[in-house]
Amino acid sequence: MYPAEKIYEEAAFIAYYMHWSHDDIMALSHFDRIRWCKEISKINSRLNDEPENVFAV
Repeated sequence: MYPAEKIYEEAAFIAYYMHWSHDDIMALSHFDRIRWCKEISKINSRLNDEPENVFAV
């Protein structure tokens, strides 16, 4: 089973950057939440001119 702490971490990350609702985020599959976290991290790295820092889950 996937730890609840990780789910909250992913949800908070996506909500902070994408401003999606709790229900919308929780409707995503685990795979999709992880994918969004990685994509948001890539965008942040590019915008901050930093080396790629993929969201570690």
